[in-house]
Amino acid sequence: MTKEAETRAEHGAAAPAALVSVGADPGLSVGALAQVIGITHSATVRLVDRLAGDGLMERCAGVDGRSVGLRLTRRGAARRRAILIGRQQVLSQALAALPEDEQAVLTPLIETLLGAMTADRRQADHICRLCDEDRCAEAICPVECTARRIDAAS
Repeated sequence: MTKEAETRAEHGAAAPAALVSVGADPGLSVGALAQVIGITHSATVRLVDRLAGDGLMERCAGVDGRSVGLRLTRRGAARRRAILIGRQQVLSQALAALPEDEQAVLTPLIETLLGAMTADRRQADHICRLCDEDRCAEAICPVECTARRIDAAS
């Protein structure tokens, strides 16, 4: 799945996650993006520079006067869609090995595992960095639901 995402992003490493994450959350700051994709702030600045140089991402006004937000260009949004389509194709191919009844059993098991892997909001955002948030509504996402429970308990 990683190789497919990197191929479709036409950039390696963190670029696919950056495109998917900024597309899901326009206005995301460079600092927040660094936390989501799990690289240093300076590495994230260099990544944003490369993506902006390729016409995929642009800087915009942040939520306050001190921060810079990020958003995808039309080319960046198209590249994001390609990444998500490729991700879905890889997942579908993997799941095709299982009959439908076994897929139905696997889904709640994976949801339980994803919830158990979620320790806090930061980790939740990192886990979901390549998720298609249009297909996985926040109200039913096991990672998001766990993060909300943790936030509410804090």
